[in-house]
Amino acid sequence: MSKHFETHRPLLMGDRFMITADHPLAVQAAASVLEAGGNAMDAAICANLVLTVVRPHMSGMGGDLFALVYKSDTGAFEALNASGRAPARATLEFFKEKGYDKMPEYGILTSTVPGAVMGWHSALERHGTMGLDKLLARAIDYAEKGFGVYTDLRKAMIDRRSKLEESQAAMDTFIPQGKVPEVGSILYQPTLAKSYRLLADMGPDAFYNGPLGRALVEYSDQLGGLFSEEDLAAHRVNWVDPLKTGYRGYEICTQPPNSQGLALLLQANMLDTFDISGLKPDSAELIHLMVEAKKLAFADRNAYVCDPEFNEIPLDKLLDKELARDQAGKINPDQAAPQPELRRFTTGGDDTVYLAVVDEDGNAVSLIQSIYEAFGSCVMVPDSAMVLHNRGRGFSLDPDHPNCLAPGKRPYHTLHPAMILKDGKPAYVLGSPGADGQTQTVIQMTTAMLDFGADPQQAMEAPRWRAEPDGTLLMEGRFPAETVKALEQKGHKVKVLDDWDEVMGSSQAIRINENGLKMGGADPRRQAYGICR
Repeated sequence: MSKHFETHRPLLMGDRFMITADHPLAVQAAASVLEAGGNAMDAAICANLVLTVVRPHMSGMGGDLFALVYKSDTGAFEALNASGRAPARATLEFFKEKGYDKMPEYGILTSTVPGAVMGWHSALERHGTMGLDKLLARAIDYAEKGFGVYTDLRKAMIDRRSKLEESQAAMDTFIPQGKVPEVGSILYQPTLAKSYRLLADMGPDAFYNGPLGRALVEYSDQLGGLFSEEDLAAHRVNWVDPLKTGYRGYEICTQPPNSQGLALLLQANMLDTFDISGLKPDSAELIHLMVEAKKLAFADRNAYVCDPEFNEIPLDKLLDKELARDQAGKINPDQAAPQPELRRFTTGGDDTVYLAVVDEDGNAVSLIQSIYEAFGSCVMVPDSAMVLHNRGRGFSLDPDHPNCLAPGKRPYHTLHPAMILKDGKPAYVLGSPGADGQTQTVIQMTTAMLDFGADPQQAMEAPRWRAEPDGTLLMEGRFPAETVKALEQKGHKVKVLDDWDEVMGSSQAIRINENGLKMGGADPRRQAYGICR
């Protein structure tokens, strides 16, 4: 195997279950659920709940959630969309009158109705065996008794301090006594523990029809926000069919719009027209091909991805294999194409958590949850510790754009969980945080595993690239110098990063082989870990 696939962490293998998540405490909590007889969904929600406590800058009950779920007993395979909608008063005219020509980056006006709480409830009600009351116990414990502050959490506190200072509740929680906690100090969140006890007692009604929701509306009114109790009570999740395309005898599956998952499949369709297995995995030829496919895919993503309840999206045409061949034919193997024009499309939001679970019965969950950017809107609702996301940044204020803001509309989302099926059953469960980088990371992992025979840990640790909206090609420093030089000669604006850079995501993957063995691991670039049995 090429040095490209050398690893520092071992490949995990277990014949019972496997769980990976973006923090070791979440992994351990989820494993305890599986050991106690819970299923993959129980474990996934438990892990997510713990992540909202120990990764508060990336996830929380003030955010949104997407998941892919496979049930082994019935073969059912479906996608959960638990993203929230814009308040009824969130009109284009309101923002124009306020002087905005694009969505603000922070503050109360950047948040849509948080969907995560209803997502947790609906996922457990439909596919779990345990309730929120039991699964919240570990999260409540870490909120009340605290956990150790780690480097990237402290960095997020420092980076967002000026915004957090506008929310006294956030300051009291994350920067107590006006001092950013040191690495190794203990972060306590007693108010969050109190709120989670309400969720344990009342279920989602604690938020959508109860005291947590009323606190949000009251604080929104104080800040000049747009939320109403009617907006919260009207929230609903959607269970839909996953989006799929064929690749090398497998099916790559992801979340349909309003998620950007479409871009993953568009890239896969174009790459499927080439025989790339004969190329070196760290070669300029392969990277150039994949970057150019990404540009074409993202141009269609930017033009079409929106809430399908408001605009028809021609998914069948976009995913047509003949179109993919036409698109692939536009790629010049010797020259980088100009960056497609951006259409006032926000591209931030690297702060997300991902997790994957496969249980002993073969049930599988691929789940991703986020408050978008670090600490989201940087608004914490007093007396609830709810940090609101700023996912409203995904809207456009261009009235001609299909993703234009409208009351009751869901914004464009970067979030997209993934699975790869073989003969209708999960062969790989995978995903990554990383905003615009999410589909780029997942397609790199997919080609590594399906085209070059890498195992999941090798695919995750391989040097990674990320093509930015401004045309810059970010590359980790482990790529060969001759590869960087050749890409520059093709016209790419290369920026070489450190050998391991967290901007490249926090990928995770589990492979289920033919005899049911689970093989997987987690990305060392952030805090991700895995446990198996």
